[in-house]
Amino acid sequence: MTQEVAVSDGAVATAGPRARGAAVAVLAASGVLVVGLDLLTKQLALTNLSDGSVVRLLGGLVYFDLTRNSGAAFSIGADFTWLFPLVAIVVTFMIALLARRLRSLPWALAMGLVLGGALGNLVDRLFRAPGFLIGHVVDFVSLLAPAGQRFAIFNLADSALFCGVVLAIFLELTGRRRDGTRVRGNADAGGPAGNHAGVPDSTRDEV
Repeated sequence: MTQEVAVSDGAVATAGPRARGAAVAVLAASGVLVVGLDLLTKQLALTNLSDGSVVRLLGGLVYFDLTRNSGAAFSIGADFTWLFPLVAIVVTFMIALLARRLRSLPWALAMGLVLGGALGNLVDRLFRAPGFLIGHVVDFVSLLAPAGQRFAIFNLADSALFCGVVLAIFLELTGRRRDGTRVRGNADAGGPAGNHAGVPDSTRDEV
C-alpha cells in the first residue's frame, strides 16, 4: 500500500519502491518509443524523399521535404556540429541522475520525451555522414511551406524534445515535483476553513 510522507516545505510525498519503479518504467518506455519512431520516420523519409520530391499534406499546412541539418533549429551552430552530441550526452547523464529520485509519472513522461529526443538526434550525429560526432541530422517536416521557408524543418525527435520541455515547465509552474510531491499554498494564505494556521494545504501528486 502506498504511503504519504509529509515533507518540511508543505508538500506530501509518495513513498515506496513501486512508485519509483513505475516512474522509471514510464521514462524508459517513452524514451525507447521516441527513439524507435524517430529512426523509423527518418528511414521512411530517406527512402521516399531522397529524389528531391516534396509531399504536401493538410492543404499546405505540413510538407515532407528531406534535408540534412548540421546545426540546430534554423541551422544555428552549423559550424559547431561536434558540440551537439556532447550536449545530448550530458542531457542523458543528467536524466539518469535525476531518475534516482523520480516518483512522478508526469515527470517521467516529460523526461522520457526529452531523453528520446536527445538520443534520436544523437544517433544521427554519431552514425550518419559525414562522420562520427559530426553527422548531419535527418529533418523532413516543414510547416506552412517547403524547404523551411516559413519555419525550421524538424523531425520527430525535435518534436518530442520540445513537448518534453514544455511539459516539464508546466509541471514546475503547477508545483509538481519529480519526487512525487506537489506544493500547495498555506492555510493562512487562503486555504479552506478548518485547517490550522501554518499547516500546509497539500495533495499527493500522480505517481
